[in-house]
Amino acid sequence: MREALFLVLAAFLEVGGDSLVRFGLRSGRWIGLAAGAAVLFAYGLSVNLPKWDFGRLMGVYIALFFVVAQGFAVAFFHEKLKAPILVGGLLIVAGGLLMTFWQPEPHASPTAVDPAPAGAQARE
Repeated sequence: MREALFLVLAAFLEVGGDSLVRFGLRSGRWIGLAAGAAVLFAYGLSVNLPKWDFGRLMGVYIALFFVVAQGFAVAFFHEKLKAPILVGGLLIVAGGLLMTFWQPEPHASPTAVDPAPAGAQARE
């Protein structure tokens, strides 16, 4: 649960930081660039301080990032989501769900090998 909260926080920090940089570039206001840099630094800390399975959780994070980014695109940049974004997004989210909930079977540990072949009798 704690990992999920960190990932959601990270997604909001990354998308928010990117949005502030975008605002700074488009408006010519340096404060947007500076605030964006600070928020993106906080994002970097949020995903790199915890000790976790980086590959697996970053895969899940990408799905969260996609969802949050599309929310920002619609809410703050007034963009419309088109079919390729929605279909591709479904694939991204499906991949995130697979990485989250698919628990592969653990590999059977090798058993001790019997030194005598089957059917052979031990000699004394």
